[in-house]
Amino acid sequence: MGTWLSAEIPAFAVVGRVNAGKTATLATLLEIDDDELLRISATPGETTEVQALPVRYDGEELLRFLDTPGFQQPIEAMKEIQRLAAGGVPGPAEIARFVKECRERFPDEARLLEPLTEGSGVIYVVDPGKPLRDSFLAEIEILRWTGRPRLALLNPQSQAAPEQEREWRERLGTAFNLVRTFDAHEARYDERRRLLEALLQIEEHHGGHIRKVIAAMENEMADRLEEAAEAILDFLEKALTLRVSDPIDIRDRGIPSRMEKKRADLEARYFKKLADLEHDCLKRLLKAYRHHLIKPDIDPARHTGLNLSMAETWRKWGLNRWQLTAAGAVAGGAAGAVFDLGVGVHSLGAGTVIGAIGGGTAAFFKGGALPELRIIGGGFGKVRGDGQAMVAGPPESANFAWVLLDSMLIRHAGILDRAHGRRDAEGLEVGEQDSRVRAFPAARRSLFQKWFTSCLKGSPDRGKEPEVFAELVAALGEGAALPKE
Repeated sequence: MGTWLSAEIPAFAVVGRVNAGKTATLATLLEIDDDELLRISATPGETTEVQALPVRYDGEELLRFLDTPGFQQPIEAMKEIQRLAAGGVPGPAEIARFVKECRERFPDEARLLEPLTEGSGVIYVVDPGKPLRDSFLAEIEILRWTGRPRLALLNPQSQAAPEQEREWRERLGTAFNLVRTFDAHEARYDERRRLLEALLQIEEHHGGHIRKVIAAMENEMADRLEEAAEAILDFLEKALTLRVSDPIDIRDRGIPSRMEKKRADLEARYFKKLADLEHDCLKRLLKAYRHHLIKPDIDPARHTGLNLSMAETWRKWGLNRWQLTAAGAVAGGAAGAVFDLGVGVHSLGAGTVIGAIGGGTAAFFKGGALPELRIIGGGFGKVRGDGQAMVAGPPESANFAWVLLDSMLIRHAGILDRAHGRRDAEGLEVGEQDSRVRAFPAARRSLFQKWFTSCLKGSPDRGKEPEVFAELVAALGEGAALPKE
């Protein structure tokens, strides 16, 4: 066995034209968005050496991918291999001779073909938006001559006419065991899983290892959904029980300017704490799905998420009026709120936590649209003066908790949609997407409403938490395109 392979571990060399998307395909498949580990660049010839990328679960290597240099001289290399065949049909022996004898003239072709001479399979990545020229036909022939298991991936990087893609598929179908589409910048979990299943079809000898990878991948996704559910429930509980207070000095009560300043300061503190809770939750979600490039905070001036001053936002997010009525009737209403959101859907209140990933809740704080604080008497911790304090807490809107949950469900779906092959570091915008909680079954809505109500009262119902957790995991899984059992 040669340099790149092991008799026990299946290996696949990812090959293709320079900048065909080979490295991006691997980054998405292996969930690597770190350029220190796997560099993706628009610079031609960025990958100059073969790079081994092991797939490990529980410390055991189950599969190995090889990132290779791109074809540079495919037509000339094909002619040289034909010359080595001395008029016969080239095959694995001629490919091996080419690698050994022609390395100086064809360094890139020799390097990318070397693992194939040692027994690796082939994943050939092409952009169907490019015309099927002679140079591509030469690459296809060379790979066919290797005799190794071969999978062709159409990785669309530009718009391809239907007839052009059809031409690619027909030509690849004559030389490869399977032809599949895999968009390295858009592929989600289900598409990555199907790619592994395609490898299973062309490489039966190591089928056991590939099946173990698929099973481990499924278990990992289940674990991630639970991690995400824990993070979201933690955020919801802390957001719904959040209270911020400021003692009122008896000397300040008769001075409107001082009271107004206290009010403004308290509002700012409340929203800052709410923003911090949101930020922490998003960090946990990104970590669970191995995203390092997306940041939970970007320049607020670039925010393009929801406009919470619009009535449409409140109509689209959270439950509709009838669902709120039904859920509230079961749960007994959302008692315990001490921060008035106002009576209209135009009110902002603490719902500003919705913003896109990277929004920064405090950045959308609009003083003129905020509700009035109430003066709460003694009993809220230790206060000065006559025992009174200003207290800011959750809005009275029955939809508040549902809007918060909706925001995180949409954010979670956006993280799942983010392929690791992308290298832009912009925030993940949520946009004006439709509500997800409105699609909940009635029983799930009732369960959540009861738990929300307990949180708003300041005493989360621990007895219901296991059920709420299980239903949230199920809701997150519904947006993950998991395979049906």
